[in-house]
Amino acid sequence: MLVDIAIENLGVIPAASAEFSSGLTVLTGETGAGKTMVVTGLRLLSGGRADASRVRTGSAQAVVEGRFVTQGVPCDIVERATGIVSNAGGAADENGEFLAVRSVGANGRSKAHLGGRSVPAATLSEFSDELLTIHGQNDQLRLLSPERQLDALDRFDPALSALRHSYATKYHTWKTLDRDLQKRLSSRRELAQEVDRLQFAINEIEEVAPQPGEDKELVEQIRRLQDVDSLREQAATALAAIDGAGALSDAMGGAGGFDDEQESASDQLGQAESALAGSDDAKLKEIAAQLSEITSQLSEVSMELGGFLSELPADPQALDEMLTRQQQLKLLTRKYAADIDGVIEWQHKAQIRLDSIDISSEALDKLKADVNKAEVSMMRAAKKLSTSRTKAARKLAKTVTEELQGLAMQKARFDVAMTIVDPGPTGIDQVEFQLAANSLSQPRPLASSASGGELSRVMLALEVILAAGTTGTTLVFDEVDAGVGGRAAVEIGRRLARLANNNQVIVVTHLPQVAAYADTHLHVAKNVGEKSVTSGVESLTFERRVEELSRMLAGLDDTATGRAHATELLERAQKEKQDICAEAEEPLLAASA
Repeated sequence: MLVDIAIENLGVIPAASAEFSSGLTVLTGETGAGKTMVVTGLRLLSGGRADASRVRTGSAQAVVEGRFVTQGVPCDIVERATGIVSNAGGAADENGEFLAVRSVGANGRSKAHLGGRSVPAATLSEFSDELLTIHGQNDQLRLLSPERQLDALDRFDPALSALRHSYATKYHTWKTLDRDLQKRLSSRRELAQEVDRLQFAINEIEEVAPQPGEDKELVEQIRRLQDVDSLREQAATALAAIDGAGALSDAMGGAGGFDDEQESASDQLGQAESALAGSDDAKLKEIAAQLSEITSQLSEVSMELGGFLSELPADPQALDEMLTRQQQLKLLTRKYAADIDGVIEWQHKAQIRLDSIDISSEALDKLKADVNKAEVSMMRAAKKLSTSRTKAARKLAKTVTEELQGLAMQKARFDVAMTIVDPGPTGIDQVEFQLAANSLSQPRPLASSASGGELSRVMLALEVILAAGTTGTTLVFDEVDAGVGGRAAVEIGRRLARLANNNQVIVVTHLPQVAAYADTHLHVAKNVGEKSVTSGVESLTFERRVEELSRMLAGLDDTATGRAHATELLERAQKEKQDICAEAEEPLLAASA
């Protein structure tokens, strides 16, 4: 439910706020006073299009702020609305209320906030769709579309929702399979060419058989082969210095070239250790221990150098073989990926893709059978949905006709025409709402048979019927009573009051017969100054309501006759509204008993 709204610099409103009751709230005021700006503000809070022309002249931006509560709202709606806020990173405030804010700059840029977090306008739309429904003259025109009419029929009978969902699931399955079949049939040649390309590439990679990281290992091995002579000389010199020429000759398989008379470092360290080890001096013994540790480490270095020398390639053909292998790997990396690991990954994905392409006759026959099976299942669900819709259409037509007769269209007849069409996302039915002037006239589509006032009453009748089972939602009607007067206006007021028993209803109206039924009456007043026009919103007391209704009835500010008529209208409407509330409570009392 919408608790309140605050507006700044929107249209002719510099700053105004309004609180809404849980029942029926009406907004009245002279033409051009700014009543529609309140609805415009609500549309902005609903994620509607931001129009810079709505920003008050001379202002940098317009701001609309609305506060929503979920008390009295069905649990499933609360759960979805709360989930939308949570997913956006927002949260309710300390009072458990959700704050929605929308700003529109004079440059056309807009910002949205929900639950204290900045969000896209689409998120505001998702949130408000759960709690708020706006009906205006543009919404009446949208009622003329077949899609909206079908949605209205499906809303009328709750059982249709499950049938529609079941059909939609089967339709999606059939459509996916059929799309796959058509693609395979139309692109069979292209798929065959793709199979050839993939198989050639996979065979080429398998023939080379690269190993993970092989390209990097080859680079290191080739570098060693190219520098093998200098590496051998460096390692040999170091080994000879440590262990002498004899050890070097053994490590290199008898190769000479080093001074046999040169005393090795290990010999000299051994002599130094022996000289100190026999000493009685503690310090010299400590040094001897250190020399022993160094000798041990030097032995390990000697072994590593010997191993390095023995592992150095001696085959003169090894370098050529490695260079050839490197060229094979480079051919793959030029064609398939930046490195060998990437080539192996590409091969894996290519194999998966190749396995998924089956253009054989057997595969196509199986897919055709799956498509036919899915189509049979879909059509079975479609016919079941269509049968239920036909029954619901007859009931809806009868119910709306009765409502219209209560809205001073005594002879009018509402009809719901059903036409079978090709399967689509919503079924095999096309719905068309029709209206006949009387029982003898041929029903015709709403677009060509209903005037503006009649269309308003049809939409109101539908909303009253469709909302009969809903509670806790906010319904906004923006001058849906345009083109209506007299007895029909009274009936509209009664139905809006009935609708407000279980829902919050906000109505922008110019009819006193409607305004008299309100629980809360807000008046939008315009002040024309020398340099600017401003508007404000006032919540009216009983006396002020009488004055406003008198103005709306007689067009005069204050006359005794007008006030008497307005008082009678207001008191009678409030008495009827109490009776309507009592009628609504009787089923609840019976149920609790």
